[in-house]
Amino acid sequence: MSTDPAVRKVDGVELPSAGRGSSTRTTRASAVARHMMFTKVRGRLHEFSGAIHVDEDPTKSWAEATIKAASIDTNAADRDDHLRSPDFLDAETFPEITFKSTKLSSRNKGRFEVTGDLTIRGETRPVTLDVDFHGVATDPWGQAKAAFTATGKLQREDWGMTWNQALEAGGVLVSKSLDLEIEAQTILQS
Repeated sequence: MSTDPAVRKVDGVELPSAGRGSSTRTTRASAVARHMMFTKVRGRLHEFSGAIHVDEDPTKSWAEATIKAASIDTNAADRDDHLRSPDFLDAETFPEITFKSTKLSSRNKGRFEVTGDLTIRGETRPVTLDVDFHGVATDPWGQAKAAFTATGKLQREDWGMTWNQALEAGGVLVSKSLDLEIEAQTILQS
């Protein structure tokens, strides 16, 4: 068993000790779509902030995040401008994407299911994310940090992002389904 005060065992699984955490600059949020039905395009969202609260009862823990919609980056300036436009994120009218968890369920050792409210373009819909907890480590400056990966799928049309273009050979230019990927590292505080 770990002697690190930032770690505890719950039902045989090492978890962060109860307290709060805030995201670090190493946290990464991205969405992956199919382009022309076969190529994956990754959009990284650079401006991200988040917080977690780890409760004594892990199922009462919660997380929240705020992402600046205009920070989308797919390595193609014209595509990024289109994604910021009213056809997609409408970043000028709706500058923030937010997530607030509403339920946490343990699935297996270190694996969880987090349900929460995702707001994009002013529309709030429930989403479920699969979360893997990777552990707690203390960095060289004495800060305890926890690492998580969250993944999920969403249908972009549920948030009013309906723009598309039919392809001559069949199919559409942009997939309706997006894969969400978040690599989170949080600084833990008691």
